[in-house]
Amino acid sequence: MLEKHSITLMGHKTSISIEREFWEELQHIAKSQNKSINEIIASVDISKNNTNLSSSIRIFILQYLKGLI
Repeated sequence: MLEKHSITLMGHKTSISIEREFWEELQHIAKSQNKSINEIIASVDISKNNTNLSSSIRIFILQYLKGLI
């Protein structure tokens, strides 16, 4: 089930819809890298290739878990 989360991205408030499991993993990644979730999402946003931000976040998490990042 999708959950909406409010974030600030480049000084603008926005929201993303992402499953709880992905959000929890994103929190874990941010903590392990000593960064905020907004910082992680901003880096994902910069590197996305014209794809939906929520989808790009899921792909980032998958790549992280596979050790590709």
